[in-house]
Amino acid sequence: MYELTIIGGGPAGVAAGVYASRKQLKTLFITKEWGGQSTVSTDIQNWIGTPSISGTKLASDLQTHLETYAGEYVTIKAGQLVASITKKEGGFTVLLSNGETFETKTILVASGSERRKLPAINADIFEHKGLTYCASCDGPIFAGQDVVVVGGGNAAFETAAQLLAYTKSVTLLQRGGTYRADPVTVEKVLSHPNMTGVLHAQIKEVSGERFVKGLTYLDTETNTEHTLATTGIFVEIGMIPNTGYLDEIVELDALNRVVIDPWTQKTNTPGIWAAGDCTNILYHQNNIAAGDAVRALEDIYVTLKAR
Repeated sequence: MYELTIIGGGPAGVAAGVYASRKQLKTLFITKEWGGQSTVSTDIQNWIGTPSISGTKLASDLQTHLETYAGEYVTIKAGQLVASITKKEGGFTVLLSNGETFETKTILVASGSERRKLPAINADIFEHKGLTYCASCDGPIFAGQDVVVVGGGNAAFETAAQLLAYTKSVTLLQRGGTYRADPVTVEKVLSHPNMTGVLHAQIKEVSGERFVKGLTYLDTETNTEHTLATTGIFVEIGMIPNTGYLDEIVELDALNRVVIDPWTQKTNTPGIWAAGDCTNILYHQNNIAAGDAVRALEDIYVTLKAR
């Protein structure tokens, strides 16, 4: 029986894996792929300690870091998904998608989430060519340019506020007739002289050549189409947590995120912790995910060794 099983190969999972190895915990590390969401970013400028790094290089560095420290303590199962987790006496049984099963005393869920994709013509073609799902990763590349934010919730308005610091202008397109963000946030961001908000805007098509040059949206109130010139499109229409395998084993919120105690990262199921983008925390960032996973690992270690 493993002392710990870590699920996820992004910053959260790898941070926990490195700490688990250094604390000499017999650990099973399971990941479908390395790096998490940031693998798609061409230039990450906010990974602390590294002024600029591509998503693929970050993924490679994370893998190398864990493999370097894994030693005799961390067994890595790459290219695998967890199908289900069931309770057993003294711990849990983890079933992989390939049919393998393992027993473990504790579990750290760090399986992350994925961005909800923009349902528009050519959106997939121009992804990472002007259309992005991470303002914190890619925003500074668009300094001095006219950009668009898609969405109407707090994440969209926070992205717009961030972009207003260095872009020429920001236009926010919200599909519905009202903004879902907090009213005080809406008022403050829309008051900026370089900010424009548009309601009833359903994006139909993204256009350009090698990179984004504009988009077409339908005004669903008047049923008229409009074109908008832009070189950057930032999509903030929600996240899809990778938590389908956790049905009935831990508490999930209305958005299927794992509910945790932020003091310890514990779930409502004794023996299971969670960290990173799959949890119901307020902000989702690589650095936050890694830190939260370290907090969880410290608590796991104390639970296993001192309580």
